[in-house]
Amino acid sequence: MEDDTPELATLQQKVAYMVEKTFPGENVSGRAFSDLVKERGGHLSHSYFSNILAGKVTQPSEDILKALGLGFGVDWRFFKDESEVVDDVVAGLQFLAKRRTGEISGIAGRGVDDDGLSAELLQFALSLLEESSGKKDSEGGSDAQGPSNS
Repeated sequence: MEDDTPELATLQQKVAYMVEKTFPGENVSGRAFSDLVKERGGHLSHSYFSNILAGKVTQPSEDILKALGLGFGVDWRFFKDESEVVDDVVAGLQFLAKRRTGEISGIAGRGVDDDGLSAELLQFALSLLEESSGKKDSEGGSDAQGPSNS
């Protein structure tokens, strides 16, 4: 996993992280997020969302957590205290970011079910990518250059 992943212990930290990663470079208002949740079949008031981001709400109901999950397109359990899915969601977002930047150009999975790649497989793919980019760096960046004479 990348070292720049912030601490994701509180609901506020998790929601702020998801806003940053789900809507990179966008200023998403509470109203826009509330509308998105509504479009996806849930309900979350814009003021309640803003209060979550401000850290004023720390123990929302399960329905609110499910609405957050709908809005961000992730498993709602990510937002629970001491969630077991935090690492899975972070790995998935890192994978998608690498797809966007072109570090990963494609992947094919044989025997993958409707749920897609497991968190373990995503972690494995990310570790392979990090290893291969580390090898390129230590070899001078390109196989065509040959060994260096230092």
